[in-house]
Amino acid sequence: MNGADLLCETLLANDIEMCFANPGTSEMHFVAALDRQPRMRCVLGLFEGVVTGAADGYARMADKPAATLLHLGPGLANGLANLHNARRAGSPIVNVVGDHATCHLVHDAPLTCDIDSLAWPMSHWVGRAETADTVGERAQDAIRAARGTPGQIATMILHADAAWSQTSRGLPAPLPSATPARPDQTRIDAAVAALRSGR
Repeated sequence: MNGADLLCETLLANDIEMCFANPGTSEMHFVAALDRQPRMRCVLGLFEGVVTGAADGYARMADKPAATLLHLGPGLANGLANLHNARRAGSPIVNVVGDHATCHLVHDAPLTCDIDSLAWPMSHWVGRAETADTVGERAQDAIRAARGTPGQIATMILHADAAWSQTSRGLPAPLPSATPARPDQTRIDAAVAALRSGR
């Protein structure tokens, strides 16, 4: 299995079955992995702001994380406004951002940028999968972060060579189900009493 398939399988094993995508060439192996999985619904958005806005709306309605797929730093930049809205709303999103192959970064191609610095202001967690063997672990870190209470934005940067390379690692065990903690009943009763008192 390659890193892209491992990422897709890890998302599905953790009940993330919707990916809103505006991919580029660096993400083609992940797009192919999404297409190989009938349980994964991949929705193409023609602008990154649509992708991140749709993921925010889906997460709010479904009450579970959605995934996004964006192309490099400029694609992330185009989607930041709705990631900001999602962050403020507590919407859980696993935001996958493709990056060049690690060996290509030294060439400083036109779309090369500091994705980490760009992602942090709108993300609660940022991590990189630089090799196929780290994809499953990074994906689980991102899912764990996105499931935080309230929901969080977790940005996972996926290098192209991590996606296309074969991994010796198997599918990680699914994370425990995330069930929100119920508020303390005494606090609920106190709030009800305060509202009823009219003060």
